[in-house]
Amino acid sequence: MTASDKVNVLLVDDQPAKLLAYEVILRELGENLVKASSGREALEILLKMDVAIVLIDVCMPELDGFQLAAMIREHPRFEKTAIIFISAILLSDVDRLRGYEMGAVDYVPVPVIPEVLRAKVKIFAELHRKTRQLERMNIELERRVEQRTADLVASNLRLLESEWRRSLALAAGQMGSWDWDVVKGEWIWDEGQYRIFGVDPADFSVSLENIKKLVQPEDWERLTGEVAAIPRSENTYQSEFRIRRPSGELRWCIGTMTLSFGPDGKIVRLGGVTIDITDRKEAEEHQALLAREVDHRARNALAVIQSIVRLTRAKSIEEYKDSVEGRITALARAHTLLSESRWHGADLSTLVTEELEPYRANHGERIVSSGPAVSLQPSVAQTLALALHELATNAAKYGALSVDSGKLSVTWDDKLDSLVLEWKEVGGRPGPHPSPRGFGMKLISTSIDQQLSGKVKFDWDSDGLRCTIAIPLEKPASLSGQIARKLNEVGEPDHKTAARLRVLLVEDEALVAMMMCEFLGELGCSIDGPHSSVAAALAAAEHEDIDFALLDINLAGELVYPVADRLRAREMPFAFVTGYDLDSVEEGFKHAPILQKPVSKDLLKTALTSHMNGEPLTGDVLVPAVPPGRALKKVRNRQIA
Repeated sequence: MTASDKVNVLLVDDQPAKLLAYEVILRELGENLVKASSGREALEILLKMDVAIVLIDVCMPELDGFQLAAMIREHPRFEKTAIIFISAILLSDVDRLRGYEMGAVDYVPVPVIPEVLRAKVKIFAELHRKTRQLERMNIELERRVEQRTADLVASNLRLLESEWRRSLALAAGQMGSWDWDVVKGEWIWDEGQYRIFGVDPADFSVSLENIKKLVQPEDWERLTGEVAAIPRSENTYQSEFRIRRPSGELRWCIGTMTLSFGPDGKIVRLGGVTIDITDRKEAEEHQALLAREVDHRARNALAVIQSIVRLTRAKSIEEYKDSVEGRITALARAHTLLSESRWHGADLSTLVTEELEPYRANHGERIVSSGPAVSLQPSVAQTLALALHELATNAAKYGALSVDSGKLSVTWDDKLDSLVLEWKEVGGRPGPHPSPRGFGMKLISTSIDQQLSGKVKFDWDSDGLRCTIAIPLEKPASLSGQIARKLNEVGEPDHKTAARLRVLLVEDEALVAMMMCEFLGELGCSIDGPHSSVAAALAAAEHEDIDFALLDINLAGELVYPVADRLRAREMPFAFVTGYDLDSVEEGFKHAPILQKPVSKDLLKTALTSHMNGEPLTGDVLVPAVPPGRALKKVRNRQIA
């Protein structure tokens, strides 16, 4: 880790011995540890540097931990700074709630367990580091867009000045000049003007009425109104407008004109230049689209990481850390391959090689892989990377890679529009097979089956594990008859005193779907889904007992709006759960609430409770739940845990 990658961790305690202890515990993380012996000193440090995590002792003289946390949260810079309370006294639930209201993300009791504290700090440090990297990328992207826009504006001004100096006589490239004698009713267009409007000089008669037919109606009304209001002291005018060529093609233009006024103050002559700026507009829209897509992919990646952190189970902190880091690393490898191809696809051979590379040092030629060249779609590559990681981890713990005599072969072939990959282990140590309901095996089965509409088969025999994965290379248009299985194996609480809220869950990312099911199960909800296609979700949307719906907008290229349409027609409440922002939502659905990924359990509970009570959503939800004048179906006799 370079010095620039390190994050600042602020340790606040009035006892030097405890500060020293925290410093010793956290030193091996390699982050910048900053100490403060009082709340005031901590505030001074926060104002001077960027702090990722603040560890605060609850009991301090003069300014206790709760007061300090409240003061930190009041400053806009520190609204999302992670705060962890350390308390040597037994805190009541009221104290904990107060701490969470002040913005705390966790509590650590004293005596502090070093491994627990390091694990918590490491997670928030990594999240802060990733956020900082994304911010730098966004700033660079904005700088490039701003520079390009400035260059285009400067270029247009130079062209305009040149045209005016030449008396508007020349047509150059995407420019055209025109002149209108209002008194005589005479028009003059040059070749560039005809070219921009897409008309033939031999067939097109230039007149105010014919020009009006080519300009978009709303733009024509605006232009005529603005020109009529120009005072004599300002005889120039410039504006953007759209034209519709006879061929039906829509073009963006920018027009600059000069006006001549008669003695009575009326306009007697107009002349100007028209520039086709369609390419510039498309470039700007493309840049905006790229920025939104980067944000969407970043949020989806964070949601997957959140799911891994949430769903991973382990017997110890060290095992948990290794499992989480391994899964995130597998995702990172797939992300790197996709980035190198600009997200067009990832080479399967390279993906397999990189996933097995850590094990080749000890096993050498006993690991072989072969198959034809196959380019994987982004969703397939990420899912298969996690599956390969789980298989390799299992082989290293229990299978062929856990002994010197073991052998592993990974082969694949693309047959009949399907990819068939075989994982075969020979010579592994004898012992119990991994539980098919363990997280690793469940992750493989669920993600391949639900997310990719594929099939997984596990065979354990005396020689070792043989796993066959079959994936369709083209996603089927409909999943009718193959409604995604329910993942309610998370130990939902038994709410016998109230009916359970029935939630329709539509999500195509298997890990995120598993986490959402766990959240909903813990909230006491009954889950219909998760569904990973529009066809399956539409079929489920007809269910009479659905009380609320959570809809991912983009389902592997399919948009979920038909499902939202059906729910709206039935006056059923729903919310979008997505990595996109409000500007990316289709115009007809901007009244709907948006929960941006990654979604917390608390935010999910707030959204469900607010909808049930008919209240507007606030906080991290981007828009009001219901537009003015629209009534939603009441949800009665339902309860959230």
